[in-house]
This record gives sequence, C-alpha cells and structure tokens, in this order.
Amino acid sequence: MNPLGLYAPGTSPLHRTPAGPKLLGLMVFVTVVVILGTVPWLAGACGVAALGYLVARPPWTRVWQVLRLLIVLAVLVGGLQLWLVGLEPALVTVLRLVAALAAANLFTLTTRIDAVVAAVEHGLGPLRRFGVRPEQLGLLVGLTVQAVGTLAAIAGSVREAAVARGAGRSPTAFAVPFVVRTLRHADELGEALAARGIGDTANDADGDSGDTGDTGDTDGPADHRAPGAAR
Repeated sequence: MNPLGLYAPGTSPLHRTPAGPKLLGLMVFVTVVVILGTVPWLAGACGVAALGYLVARPPWTRVWQVLRLLIVLAVLVGGLQLWLVGLEPALVTVLRLVAALAAANLFTLTTRIDAVVAAVEHGLGPLRRFGVRPEQLGLLVGLTVQAVGTLAAIAGSVREAAVARGAGRSPTAFAVPFVVRTLRHADELGEALAARGIGDTANDADGDSGDTGDTGDTDGPADHRAPGAAR
C-alpha cells in the first residue's frame, strides 16, 4: 500500500474538477451532514454521496473496500447507539457517519494528494505574513482527508484475512490486526515525512543561531573601525 495516496485515476467530471473547489465542497457537505438531524435528510445525503460514486466510476474493488468498512462501522456504532439512546438517534448517527465517510473517501479516490496540498497552500498563502505556514497546513489537510481511504483499505484487507482463516465473526480477529496495521502505517508515514525533513525544527533553530552569529560578526568590525575614524 502506498502511504502517500489512494488516488484512482479516471476521466470523470469529478476527476477533472480542481482540488480547491472539491475540498470546499467536501467541507460544506460534511458541515451540512453534521447540522442535519432527521433521518430523511441524512438518507438523502447518503444518496448524494452514492450518486457521486456513480459519476466518478472508481474501480469496484476500491468501492467495495470502503463499503465493507462502512457496514462494519454501521453495525458496531448503530448497535451501541440503539442500546443506549434508541432507534431514531441510532439511525441519525449511522447515516451521518456513512454520508461523511463516503464523501471523504470519494474525495481521496478522485483527487491527487499533491493537488490537495497545493490547493490549501494557495488558499492560505495570504496568511503567511501573519506567521502561518501554508505548506505544513496543506500537508496536514491532505493527510487527514486521505486517512479515511487508508483506514478503509486496511480494514478491508484485515477482514479478508480473517474470513480466510475462518474467523470472520470474531471481533478480536479483526480488531487486533487492524490496530497493529494502522500503527504500522502511522510509523511508515512518520518515517517518510521525517526523511523529507517535514516536522524537523532543528534546522530552523540552527538557522536562527546562524543569523545571530552573523549579526555579531557585522557589529564587531564596525566597533573596530569607529576608533580609527576618530583618529
């Protein structure tokens, strides 16, 4: 698995749409899903997300991966909510979760991670004068959105392995490998970022020290020249 992207190439209208408008649309969609609190409206939001998959036409294997994850989450979260708060609140929670995750995964399937980073950097560029670092924020947003698809792929692979071992109904057979592989992916991603110098503040500190030293060297000759000028 490539730790830096789950993009599925294609020529659909969603693939051709620039990353900036798609990211903005995703944020608006998720915000609306969070605000909505009735089952019919949330079911409609799930339908909109499903329509997006029909337009994008991603590979069926990729769709099946996220679909299996959503089914597992719906059963676990829905069962817990049903036991705690009742039927309608449980449906609201499940539909809200399914709509948001399905939309986020569709975004990762139709958008290159470098395009996401570039869009955020461009949008936050004017804030650089206030100390904001658009490069780091762009990478953070890109990795956050992409993490949904990554976890879906890991869950699908773990589920297939559990079924092949005859332990498809065992929660432990799914949960333990899922956590282990997720942590392993996080370690690999951290190593990849560290290899590119991302998140390393030591170089910045050295640079600041070097600037201070240069200032001292400049002041030194000026002090020696002042007595000569007086003479």
